[in-house]
Amino acid sequence: MEAKDKNAKPKIKMAVYWGSACGGCCVSVLDVHEALFDVIAAADLVFWPIALDIKYKDVEAMADQEIDLCLYNGAVRNSENEHIAHLLRKKTKILVAYGSCAHMGGIPGLGNFSNREGIFERIYQTTESTVNPDKIRPQTITKVKEGELTLPEFYNDVRTLDQTVDVDYYMPGCPPQTERLLEVFTAIVTGAELPPKGSVIGAYEKTQCDECKRKKTENKTVKEFKRPIDIVDDGETCFLEQGVICLGPATRGGCGVRCIEGNAPCRGCYGPPADSPDPGAKMMSAIGTMIDSDDEEEIQKIVEQIDDPAGTFYRFSLPGSIIRRKLL
Repeated sequence: MEAKDKNAKPKIKMAVYWGSACGGCCVSVLDVHEALFDVIAAADLVFWPIALDIKYKDVEAMADQEIDLCLYNGAVRNSENEHIAHLLRKKTKILVAYGSCAHMGGIPGLGNFSNREGIFERIYQTTESTVNPDKIRPQTITKVKEGELTLPEFYNDVRTLDQTVDVDYYMPGCPPQTERLLEVFTAIVTGAELPPKGSVIGAYEKTQCDECKRKKTENKTVKEFKRPIDIVDDGETCFLEQGVICLGPATRGGCGVRCIEGNAPCRGCYGPPADSPDPGAKMMSAIGTMIDSDDEEEIQKIVEQIDDPAGTFYRFSLPGSIIRRKLL
């Protein structure tokens, strides 16, 4: 039998939870590739619903703060998400809002441009492929001969993780980049000094524009806004100078400008820089300085060329923004 190293540092206990999200953040944890062996060597995964057969009751039986690190990804959309957020907060020492959805609301947060009634009506009654003459909708409790079937309550609003529980750190991205995850994980398991509670980790203070290698000039004024499919991109010129909305000026760096390197404008998933808590407001301010006109009517026509401004400027951040939701 192999002798145990008495000087070996004990493993940390780590949890990963998937709230209202697409699953990409969980995949990003696996995307560390061979470095996964280093993760396993330093951490025991004690809860990860999509990968491990560990039940909620097992987590409930744990001592408070028994889990050293929890990556909670996904927004809080229903009662199950909220219950597990509170449970993991109670059981965890370091709770990280992992990814855009937990950080700012993410793509699920666009549901705040509607409400529960509108969403249910569309999904269960009026979609082109739906045949539901009895207007049947999911119920939180359904009685059958075997007993009661239950579903989580679907909330009217999508919330960020920190609108639900106290959060220690925020790690942005859709999903966060693997390199940043490994940096953060290594800092935690080695006992390195962490930034103050409430900090954004795994990202830079500067914006995407500071990382971007595309050519920029002093003249950033435009008379027309276009969709990416409307231009023949040369792969070198700043998207904004080509009239394409790119959220680089309103988005933290740290992702390696992967979208831009792939010839697609930044969508804003890494969230706003430290001096601009609302990315949509910052981007609209930047757009306002670019319009090459002093004529009110012409300015209005140029602004109307921006396709889906609400979904563009608040694609990942509506629940955590200064507007939070559409007024209905």
